[in-house]
Amino acid sequence: MPYVKMYCTATCPYCVMAEKLLANKGITHIEKIRVDLEPAQMQEMMRITGRRTVPQIYIGERHIGGFDDLSALDAGGELEPLLLA
Repeated sequence: MPYVKMYCTATCPYCVMAEKLLANKGITHIEKIRVDLEPAQMQEMMRITGRRTVPQIYIGERHIGGFDDLSALDAGGELEPLLLA
C-alpha cells in the first residue's frame, strides 16, 4: 500500500468523505495533518499545493488535490492503480 497523507480539519465533511472513499479502497492508514490544530501546517500546505482548502491529499509523492479530485480519479478508474503502486 502506498503512503497516503491528508491535510484536514476536524469539522470538514469533505475530509471525512475522502477518508471513507480511501477506506473503501483498502487504505488502512492515512497520515492526517490537522491544519486547524497547527496553523503553521496550513501555511505549509498552501505553499506546497497552491491551494487553501482541505482536504489536500497525497498518494505517495503525487498531489491528488481535494475530495472532488480524488472522487474523479475513482470514477475514471485511475485511483486503484495509484493505490496498488
